[in-house]
Formats: sequence, C-alpha cells, structure tokens
Amino acid sequence: MSRNRFFALFLAAGCILSAVAAAETTLSPDVRKALDSIRPANPYELCRAMVSNEFAGRLTGHPGYTAAAKWAAGKFREWGLRPIDPKTGYLQPYPSPYTQVEKAEMAFLVPEEKPAPDGSPILKEIKLELLKDFLPLFFTDSGAVTAEVVFAGWGISAPELNYDDYAGIDVKGKFVLCFRGTPDGSERFESHDQHRTRMATARDKGAAGLIYIYAEPASNPNGDRLSGFLPAQVSEKAADILFKEKRTTSADLRKALTAFQRPLSFPLSAKIALAVTARHDASAVGYNVAGYVEGSDPRLRGECLVVGGHFDHTGLHCGILFPGADDNASGSAVVMEMARAFARLGRKPRRSVVFVLFGGEEMGLQGSHYFADHLPPAFAKADGMFNFDMVGEGDGSSAMFTADAANFKGMLDEADAFVRTLRRTGTIGHVGVRSSDFAPFFLKGVPCVSFFSNGPHLAYHLPGDSIYRINPDMLADVARLAFLSGYAWANR
Repeated sequence: MSRNRFFALFLAAGCILSAVAAAETTLSPDVRKALDSIRPANPYELCRAMVSNEFAGRLTGHPGYTAAAKWAAGKFREWGLRPIDPKTGYLQPYPSPYTQVEKAEMAFLVPEEKPAPDGSPILKEIKLELLKDFLPLFFTDSGAVTAEVVFAGWGISAPELNYDDYAGIDVKGKFVLCFRGTPDGSERFESHDQHRTRMATARDKGAAGLIYIYAEPASNPNGDRLSGFLPAQVSEKAADILFKEKRTTSADLRKALTAFQRPLSFPLSAKIALAVTARHDASAVGYNVAGYVEGSDPRLRGECLVVGGHFDHTGLHCGILFPGADDNASGSAVVMEMARAFARLGRKPRRSVVFVLFGGEEMGLQGSHYFADHLPPAFAKADGMFNFDMVGEGDGSSAMFTADAANFKGMLDEADAFVRTLRRTGTIGHVGVRSSDFAPFFLKGVPCVSFFSNGPHLAYHLPGDSIYRINPDMLADVARLAFLSGYAWANR
C-alpha cells in the first residue's frame, strides 16, 4: 500500500470515529442508561427459556404455548409495563384450533422391474424414515391410506389463468404429488400458492391426500384440517425413488416446469401407504402477549409504535421437539428486552410503545392479523410497526422498511452509528404468501420496519433450531439498534 493511500485511509477512519464519537454525545443520560442496560445475557436467557421442554415447541393453542404466554406476561408485569386489557391483562385471546401429530408412518410400494408370471406388477415396499425422508403436515387428519400416486406439477388448478395441473388426470382416491411454488413466480398465482388453497383443490377433486416434494422435510402447521385428508411432504431424494420408473428426477421435473411454464402431470405405477394418528382441538384458544409504556405527550399518546415478533413455533410431534430458537424465540427475546429497556426510561417518548408477542404466525399470521384488527382500546391508531423474525444467527443484522416512509433509512443509520450491526437495508413493496407479522400492518398503511439477521438460518423448522445456534451479541445489537430507532420514531 502506498504511503499516500495509507494516510488517506487513516484520515477517513479518523473522520468516521469522530462522527461516531460526536453522535454518542447526543444521547440523553436517561436514554444512554436504558441503552446500556441491554446486554447479551439478557435476551439470550429469555430465548433459552422459550425453547425449554416445558413449553413444548410453543404451538399456538397447545397447553405448552399457553404456559409460555403466561410466563411472558409475568415478565411484562415484573418490568412494570401496562396491561392492554383490564380483564385479560397482558393476554389477548383469540380462537386457534391446532393439531398435534402423535404417530406417522409412510412407505412406498414400488413395482419391481420384472412382473409376476401372470403379468401383474410385483410391489416392493420401501419404508421411509420420519423426519429424514418424510413428515406429515401438522394440520393433517388421522387415517391410514394406501393409494396410487399422480404427479401434478405445482398442484395448481387455475383455469381463469389458463393453467391447470389437474387437466386430463384423475386423482380420485389417490395421492397428489407436487412441488410448492408457481409456474412463473408472478403475483397472479399467489392465491393458488397458499397451502390452504392447494389442499382444498386436491380434496375437492377427490384426492386422498397431497404430498409436497421439498429439498428436505420441515415442520409446518400452516393449514386447515380437512376431514379424511392426509397431507404430507417427502424429500427430493425420496421422491426420486418414485420417479425412477419415468427415468427422471425431482430436479429435472422442477427445471422443466419452470422452463416451459406449462403443466407436466402424469400417473405413477407406485403406491404410497401413509398412516397418521393426530389429535385435533377445534376449540383451542391462542394468545397474543402485549404490554405497553404510555407516551409522555397527552396529544400523541393515543398513537402507538407496535414492536412485535411471533412467539410461536411448530410444537412437539411424534415425540420430536421443534424448539424454534432462531425462528422465533430470538425475535421474541429482542422484543422483550426492548420492553424492559423502554420501561426503565425516566421520560418516555411522546407516543406510546406497545410490545407484542404474536401467536399463530406459523399458522398464517393469525395473531398479528387479530391484533391489527383489534388494537387495544387505549390507542386510536398504530403509528408504526417494528417486526423481528429470525434475528439470532449470523454476524450482522438487516432491515426492510416501508418504501414511502422516507425517515426510516436515516433513522436506522443514525441509530446504527452507536451499534454498527446493520449490514443491509431494503424496501418493502409487496407482501405475499411467505411474509411475516408486519404484513397485516403494512396492508393497513402503517409504516413498517422488519429486522432479521444475515444467517445462514440453518435447521429451519427442524429440531436443530436450538439455543446452540443463537449468537447472544447479535440479539443485544439488534435490540440496541431497534431501541434507538424506535425511540426516535415514537418521539418525533
């Protein structure tokens, strides 16, 4: 490196450090004290508690989730947050039916190359391993079915869009095998890419069940229980056993469907045997957990900044715990740590700040939709929304924010001068079927910021999403970043 370049870099670094030092002097002692109270051990211990066996994977509606919600409500009470309701306190109940799978078995019955002497096929049984090769979807009904299999592309029937994977095939009494996705990735197919739509389509056409092909099975409770219908998923490697008779693979079929964007459906000679024992509770109740700090300005305290993240995960099924540490005990821990820091402020921001742990995100954003439609009576409107989803893995934080909220980018950059964790930012222009809890607020025109870490997010919806994947410093850093930017937003 040349001497001139060295001195240029030295001077640039000096300017940056000077700017940071100058920025740090702008915090009031009260805000500085609250900021300094956010330490890595705090959210990490909260996260550790959430993923304990006691809370059984926090499946909304399940007693394990209810126990976790009451535990979190106790923390809000301990820290001095105000309850959102005089009757229910920190808990906002709403209907949340759920299913817990107790036992599941799957086998493929695959024709041997040589038929029997009478010409009939000889079927060889290949048993699949739970979790490695297959998983039932966690909204399945109970039942035992052995049936023929029909591959149906994306499992979409949309004649109004001139696309129908079911055209020319008979699926009555059979298993539909398909990918998750759409022909061209465009918004026009979004409604057909919902699990609920795809399952109902297969059921209405007489199918015994629908089986997704995924790279690897992962837990999923996001759907409706349909009587007599058995939905599941298999790995690509397992599906390739079925496709061998056609001399093709899952990868080749997905590539062809994407390239040609037209149906490619066909029956298979193999059969699938699937047996599931599941317990369904149609009357279960879920909870959002929420408390708030009241704004200091009498004219503005009826407006609130909603700081939230989903508290739920996918539960305990077939004796397997899905702990959901990164997704999303990490985000919930950050919300709770921010709540503790805001409660310690001597002078609160001008607007109120509500801290919400949403239920039912894994079931389709149920809790956040309910909260957005049923704001606590103390508030006339939500003035902004900060969301935290999967913020615990990696070495930095990222944020997406509402495109027309011009102040967000500058607000985040100013806050990050104190923390230096922000790696990437972008804008939210659209919410689709794979969104997070900011979506119901975004759709109501509320300015939103959604925080997440840069990952990689390993063991997604698998038992390996445990406390051992969580970086305590990242939890504290994103909490500090959001505390400062949230304070600035609520106090503007």
